[in-house]
Amino acid sequence: NNTDGVSQSCWARGYNGATAADDIVPGAMAGSTVRGIHEPSSGTSRASTVAPRTSSTTDDLATALWHAGRVSDAPAQPGLYDAMSTLRAVRKLRPDPIPDDVLERVLQAACWAPTGGNTQPWRVVVATEPETKQALADIYAPEWAKYVGGFMKMMEGLPPEQLAPWERVAAAGDYLADHLHEAPAILVFCANPKMMAITDAKLDRVSVVGGGSIYPAVQNAMLACVAEGLGCTLTTLHCLREDEVKQVLGIPDDWATAALVPIGYPVGKGHGSITRQPPAQLAYRDQFGTAWS
Repeated sequence: NNTDGVSQSCWARGYNGATAADDIVPGAMAGSTVRGIHEPSSGTSRASTVAPRTSSTTDDLATALWHAGRVSDAPAQPGLYDAMSTLRAVRKLRPDPIPDDVLERVLQAACWAPTGGNTQPWRVVVATEPETKQALADIYAPEWAKYVGGFMKMMEGLPPEQLAPWERVAAAGDYLADHLHEAPAILVFCANPKMMAITDAKLDRVSVVGGGSIYPAVQNAMLACVAEGLGCTLTTLHCLREDEVKQVLGIPDDWATAALVPIGYPVGKGHGSITRQPPAQLAYRDQFGTAWS
């Protein structure tokens, strides 16, 4: 979870720095353009001329290329490093509806994620009906209350300046729990273990490999939310009552849930600077424990 509002060094945020969420225009990706095919036999290529989508014929081509993964970023979009370095947990969301074309782009971003053997063993249920969202909120809220109570108890005794960021996180989490049903869309990602090669399943530890074919899709969807000006946050507390969630959403018995991601236009600023440790603390050279730099 992010400590909202805590600044960090430009290097830790990415060399381009953070892009203010206020500068991201929701739906700007509708202006995406289609790239042509490189022709190495000449000094220039058709890809150097980017044709805007201005006709029905071009729209059809653009749709086909979009789903094939061959679409350029619109100039107004934040770069990849900017998106990654400003993706924060945005828990305060407006109830304003998200246009279907925006949701389609977020979902398409998830579909581009790599998976083991390209099997794409995940699915996502997009909850938009009020009754469905309320049912999910009724499951989530009491689990959050238990979690945050224990978490804040562990924070007791911290100096006020260290405690304050966690109090803000807890307050934002309280808001999400109280208003989850108001989020315009809740993405519930699930996966079928039978479709995955879980190579660590028999090791004497908690299995983690299966997540490699699920969470890249979640991350892609969340990065697309940054590009679309949508707030989002990844939650997993619903897994404590997975059977109830599966019943609400009609998820088959042999599928497991992995993430619940409410999305919507943010209340206030939304995405922004984040606090993360840099490579000097997290990366090693050749041997575990040998400093990277």
